[in-house]
Amino acid sequence: MEFVLIAIAILVVALLVGIGLLVGRGRRTTRLDDDAVAGTTLTRPRPPETQAPTAPTAPPTPSGSTASGLGLPPETVELPPAEAEPGLVFETPPPSAGRLVRLRSRLARSQSSLGRGLLTVLAREKLTEDDWEEIEETLLAADVGISATTQIVQRLRTQSLVLATASPAELRELLVSELTGVLGPDLDRTLGTDRREGRPGVVLVVGVNGAGKTTTVGKIARVLVGDGKSVILGAADTFRAAAADQLETWGERVGVLTVRGREGGDPASVAFEAVRTGVEAEVDTVVVDTAGRLHTKSGLMDELGKVKRVVEKQAPVTEVLLVLDATTGQNGVVQARVFTEAVEVTGVVLTKLDGTAKGGIVVRVQQELGIPVKLIGLGEGADDLAPFEPRAFAEAIVG
Repeated sequence: MEFVLIAIAILVVALLVGIGLLVGRGRRTTRLDDDAVAGTTLTRPRPPETQAPTAPTAPPTPSGSTASGLGLPPETVELPPAEAEPGLVFETPPPSAGRLVRLRSRLARSQSSLGRGLLTVLAREKLTEDDWEEIEETLLAADVGISATTQIVQRLRTQSLVLATASPAELRELLVSELTGVLGPDLDRTLGTDRREGRPGVVLVVGVNGAGKTTTVGKIARVLVGDGKSVILGAADTFRAAAADQLETWGERVGVLTVRGREGGDPASVAFEAVRTGVEAEVDTVVVDTAGRLHTKSGLMDELGKVKRVVEKQAPVTEVLLVLDATTGQNGVVQARVFTEAVEVTGVVLTKLDGTAKGGIVVRVQQELGIPVKLIGLGEGADDLAPFEPRAFAEAIVG
């Protein structure tokens, strides 16, 4: 009896310490323990085996005890930055502004064949029908698509006299302008990540396995933290082995909370709990990683719709991002169509653009689906995800 009273006293002290501190800015990761007998609780992950010396803190709750198990309501216990997981070093990511410009050289290297090929042909003194066909083939090979290719070629043809007298610099500027025009410079690429009417922005990230979805969720968290936002991650991809572990690692690097459940558990319940926690903690954004869904299986697509419906019992979904592998070409467009039937996709994230010369897929996806590309992935690095900027992208392609 005495031991139980001591445990309760310790827990109450810990809860009082946490009141009023913001979850997303506590610089630590927590995780959802859905093995608890009485409902779900949020508990801290085990600290590293080797710990740096720290100032004395309240003793941890005895092993096997949870808030629910003691008859108290589940709460999220926030730790001050200095007391968060000893031994962990939290990173401060760079802001999103100017990321694409900083990554321009990497994009230019992977897309150089497109820009160099177009400039070489356009620089010829007199363009023949064979030359125009070569331009068309170059654009189609870059996955620009038939409609956009026709549009670009027609506009360049009307300026053929200008092309004949243009300097290399003028020729480059003309090509950049034409490419920018088909990249949808007027499309709204704002990410719905801000709080609205007292509730956090809720971002669902969807896509098939292999497209880099979970990694993209982690990188989005870095972008948001770099922009000064508080974030909670929801590991609702409960069917892929180690997906939650992978996402938790990303979260720990920047000190954001990760809500996770039992492997193979109900994805909708994890997503619901993540958003509920975000509402109670008053964070700016909750980003939910969903299962990698095979677009040929309608049952899985129905499950995606269920996740969205369940989440919206807590807060409106403000953004649905579809992650596509830029190397998949037409197959990626087919995937996108099916996903738009299951849930209202508001933006596309194109990954692996650094390893392909098919950057025209940006144009194709936007024109065929009417959905803006909002983010692009240009490498395996933690900060290689950048907001899509049509002009900067066109300049990188042309070189």
